Amino acid sequence: MHEYSITQQIVKIAEEKAKSHGAVKIERISLVVGELSGFIGESIQMYFDILSKGTLAEGAILDITYIKPQLKCSKCNTYFYRKRFSFECPQCGGMGMPTEIGKEFYVKDIDIYVG
Repeated sequence: MHEYSITQQIVKIAEEKAKSHGAVKIERISLVVGELSGFIGESIQMYFDILSKGTLAEGAILDITYIKPQLKCSKCNTYFYRKRFSFECPQCGGMGMPTEIGKEFYVKDIDIYVG
């Protein structure tokens, strides 16, 4: 349910930014969502469709780019995607350690129409 409040903020921030640039409509909002961020894109989309009604973002495309989590090898510093049931580095066999990659959540771009 935390997607509801974060989507409220997305709409609010996008509308404020759009208005500050003289926009009459928001055409697209691009989000980056890490798979480990705790946010579910389908829920954000559902709430966006509801919460954007009556705002500059109504009818806008919500474009979500998903980021897969990566590990970093403790031996050779290689970043890699974890194989199922394994933390082993494909380069050297070292142990993969968690990173911040895959925890991202941010608005990347807002496309507006000034008209």
